[in-house]
Amino acid sequence: MTITKLDLLPARGKRRTFLSGFTLSATAIALLAGRERLGLVGAASAQTANNDVTILNSALGAEQQAIAAYQLGADSGLLQKGVKDLAVQFQGHHKAHADALAKAVTKLGGKPVAALKDYSFPKDKLKSQNDVLTFAASLEKGAVSAYLGAVPILGDRDLAKAAASILGDEAMHWAVLRQALGQNPVPDAFVS
Repeated sequence: MTITKLDLLPARGKRRTFLSGFTLSATAIALLAGRERLGLVGAASAQTANNDVTILNSALGAEQQAIAAYQLGADSGLLQKGVKDLAVQFQGHHKAHADALAKAVTKLGGKPVAALKDYSFPKDKLKSQNDVLTFAASLEKGAVSAYLGAVPILGDRDLAKAAASILGDEAMHWAVLRQALGQNPVPDAFVS
């Protein structure tokens, strides 16, 4: 199956369905039409879907890590109420990303990766609100870079658009965290 429509952008305050439509795969079309040569396109599509599943599962693992990191921050007792509220809001964004990615992996015929039971976070270095914010900002910067790398290599362009949408959200998180740390929220014209 090939994904034909993908929309992760919020609509009137609610998230639309991550995957909303399908078409027959190139292989099925080729078999129905009796054109074996087109079957090769279907094989290429299957390989593209497998590659996309691998990329999406990597992104899903990173989202699960972010969810755990924001939980650590929220539970640390180091965050002031407004900052904690923001951390929980960002965690909710990561939960929505993870849910959408898991559904996409499943729709592509893959098995979503499970969250780790424990992450190797630098818990001993988190002694203040600024430490927690710096840690979160470093994870968000890493997420921005990861999605920046994923967008051009995803075979399905709708998935690439969705990854770009998530990239934008991660960049906003990073900017807000930098601002909270008293840093220039947008230090460069380009993200790398």
